[in-house]
Amino acid sequence: MLNHVPFDAALLSVVGTPEHTRLLDSSPRSRVWRVRLADGRLVVVKQVTADGDVSADADTRFAREVAGLRLAGRASGPAVAPMVLATDPSSRVMVLEHLDDLGKTDDWMPGYAESLARLHALTGPADAGALPAWSGPDATDAESFLALAAALDVPVHPAVPGELAGLLERLDPSGHHALLHGDPCPGNDLRTTDGVRFVDFERASLGNGLIELAYFRIGFPTCWCAMSVTAAPLTEVEDIYRSTWRGLTGTDVPGDLADACAGWLIQGDALVERAHRGTVDQLARVPSEDFAWGHVSARERLVHRLGVVAEMTRDHDHLHAVGRLGSALADRLLERWPKLRPLPTPDARPWY
Repeated sequence: MLNHVPFDAALLSVVGTPEHTRLLDSSPRSRVWRVRLADGRLVVVKQVTADGDVSADADTRFAREVAGLRLAGRASGPAVAPMVLATDPSSRVMVLEHLDDLGKTDDWMPGYAESLARLHALTGPADAGALPAWSGPDATDAESFLALAAALDVPVHPAVPGELAGLLERLDPSGHHALLHGDPCPGNDLRTTDGVRFVDFERASLGNGLIELAYFRIGFPTCWCAMSVTAAPLTEVEDIYRSTWRGLTGTDVPGDLADACAGWLIQGDALVERAHRGTVDQLARVPSEDFAWGHVSARERLVHRLGVVAEMTRDHDHLHAVGRLGSALADRLLERWPKLRPLPTPDARPWY
């Protein structure tokens, strides 16, 4: 029964007795309820499910989310995630603090950027092994990107393969221990009276925070609601992120934002929702099929990412040839399919 909250005796003794439950929208990989307890308190109950998955993988996702939330719970001052109130690993159930979302605001990005930096700064080298290391593009992704150029009859400069190999080396997460959310998309950020808090940590990892700061430029690559941030708003949010990180850590954000954006560009799996990742070569589908995710198509996402990387690497020491290839690929896509639309702007962000 979907409205039945899976509380065992231990959870009942720790949390209390559910009096009223409401099933909320969630991914197919979980069930989420808003629960009013007998004492009047509201909590959120999330159960990670094994639907379409093997049980061991669901157990791993549950453990990963709980670990990410507990690390996020270290935040001093305003919180950046809901508190974990109780867990039942045997049923993959977690009971979380209920958050009152204030809802729509047109000026949502500054608070998002500040909370993202505060989240990333919570962990360091001593936390190695607490979560998996971030998993980025690999040699197969680089080969698929080069194959896309061949399929679209775009010449590849001899320097490109070497630049891509160097990119993969620089994106190695070794030595980076920022607490990455894994999917910091609109809908996974809630605006509260104390600031933005993130939810849904199933893909939490440790790595370089620039991987998620890059979302603003590269169009929110793991999100169904892709969007384009440019000009003064982009400068503002990146400045807020960097100054917040510097204030908390005493250091500048390490790494190169152009590398992070190029890493998202060459990952075909970042063109599709999570359920379809790792199934086929998504970049290989682009020349013959324009598949949609949300309100934006794969070719529209790709044109945006190509343009971003081309612009960022005009004078780049290590990605100049990749950037020129990106520009040529964007031109070819627009030449063949001139009705491709630019990504929506942040003021068109969907509100739930």
